[in-house]
Amino acid sequence: MGTTRVTRTRVAAAAVTLAEAGVGSPRVDAELLAAYVLGVPRTRLVLAPDLDDEASRRLDELVRRRAAREPLQHLVGTAVLGPVSVAVGPGVFVPRPETELLLTEAVAALRAIPEPRVVDLCTGSGALALAVETARPDAEVHAVEADPAALAWARRNLADARVRLVAADVTAPDTLAAMDRTVDLVVANPPYVPVGTPVDEEVDRDPVGAVFAGPDGLDVIRPLAVTAARLLRPGGRVAVEHDESHADEVLTLLRDAGFTDVATRADLTGRPRVAAGTRALPSAP
Repeated sequence: MGTTRVTRTRVAAAAVTLAEAGVGSPRVDAELLAAYVLGVPRTRLVLAPDLDDEASRRLDELVRRRAAREPLQHLVGTAVLGPVSVAVGPGVFVPRPETELLLTEAVAALRAIPEPRVVDLCTGSGALALAVETARPDAEVHAVEADPAALAWARRNLADARVRLVAADVTAPDTLAAMDRTVDLVVANPPYVPVGTPVDEEVDRDPVGAVFAGPDGLDVIRPLAVTAARLLRPGGRVAVEHDESHADEVLTLLRDAGFTDVATRADLTGRPRVAAGTRALPSAP
């Protein structure tokens, strides 16, 4: 049995409202909101019961809030990154599809390493750390975050995981000092947008400190590169998400910190979004 006429009509009307409000994926968002109200996955929406009066009122309210550019993930309470779904809301950065590229780079870097040690700097909601652990259950994963609000979300999302959550500043010279030169992979999705850069209305709902990082967007990446070099064993890998506007600068920062084989990875639209490199091996005597 397919979705009834009432649900189809309400979803179509919701999509029109969202399109008029400038939402980038109005039909998808309308279907996701309807599926959320009905308590089913979007893929099962066509088989779900029809929207009754109360469900219709709930959908109308969610559509109104989405049209006001409240993030979809805040409305449904979760965000997806690779194989995991995490709880999100006000006070924590919402994982974006762009970070799938960073996750892919991380998993590839660990392919030939048994029982790897991984550090996720600027973990936010904990999504990337959890996704890495899910992809590599044999890994020892450490997630680092300083912001108290983000830490609360990360604790919730990592409560049933083996990820070790650390409250610390990733730019401090002694963060995780006991692990210096023992880590196989450092990943990071830090704040990187230059202050004053126009951003989507949804991004305005993210914490300012999780989005913007100084005049050039490198106030966190600059010291983070040094932290990563300190933590990694020789031959270990780093992968950092960054703004497309400063790809060359990030590669220079990695080289200056002691990384070799540095390169930029482009997303599906061809934009440079992830910088990766290898911790230099010791020089021969």
